[in-house]
Amino acid sequence: MILAAVRRVLRDRGVMGLNARNGLYIAPHNARRHYPVVDNKLLTKRLAVRANIPTPPLYAVIEAHHQLRKLRELLAGRQAFVVKPARGAAGNGILLITACDRERLTRPSGETLTWEALTHHVASILSGIHSLEGLEDQAMIEALIQVDPVFEAVTYRGVPDIRIIVYRGVPVMGMVRLPTRRSDGRANLHQGAIGAGIALATGITGTAVQGRMVVSHHPDTGQPVSGIRVPHWPRILEIAALGYDMTGLGYLGADAVIDRTRGPVLLELNARPGLAIQLANQDGLRGRLRRLDAAWKPGLSPSVHERVALARTLSS
Repeated sequence: MILAAVRRVLRDRGVMGLNARNGLYIAPHNARRHYPVVDNKLLTKRLAVRANIPTPPLYAVIEAHHQLRKLRELLAGRQAFVVKPARGAAGNGILLITACDRERLTRPSGETLTWEALTHHVASILSGIHSLEGLEDQAMIEALIQVDPVFEAVTYRGVPDIRIIVYRGVPVMGMVRLPTRRSDGRANLHQGAIGAGIALATGITGTAVQGRMVVSHHPDTGQPVSGIRVPHWPRILEIAALGYDMTGLGYLGADAVIDRTRGPVLLELNARPGLAIQLANQDGLRGRLRRLDAAWKPGLSPSVHERVALARTLSS
């Protein structure tokens, strides 16, 4: 009885579960042939560059173990960078370095590691330990994003990122993921980061959650996490919408970050975006997706600017 009542409440609020996401939106709108493009961050980056979508500068790609002997040489002159597996998921295998010298490298937490430890980490990436299918992988080394001043007061060490759900090329829901001490400076909700919903019409944060708890302030800085106006909001929506044009995926998650000098850059795209964004917004996806379906005019191919305008109209 109680479980049935809870399900009715969730259904009435338009909350979508995995079965509905997979059966009603991912399966009909995401052809399997498009998955390799988003399951490999290196392929996504190359597509984005061709589409004139900004991404973090790429310093090096390690594809074979023999390249590890020249790792220090490849990174000569680089003081800060990010190491990530091309086929990784959920933030696994990502290593942030904020400073380095000839002997040691420093992580955002202040912890240090040796170049030998970094070499071992990259070797584990190549072996596929972090890849989606356990296959051999590539290690990407990119520039470290510098946090935009707007988010400095609500970030613990790491870099916040912005997740946008895109359907039929139209952004339908967004949130910013704020690193905390519990998440070890990572913008990962499952590890303890805060998810703050963003109003698509205004780009202003509203409700926020950490785990299943609604929060009003950042647990480490004490600063409010609602009422923040996200910089470059129209451009972020445009970058997310362009993910559809890049990949042909009709239902996807687009992750972007805001660098203090470069502005918004695309991090990655996801063909199977999670559903925790509904908790952050205290709103269900189904209602938004149905409103878009009702407003959609078959046969037309709206421009990215028209799709962004529609997103902001439908959400207001």
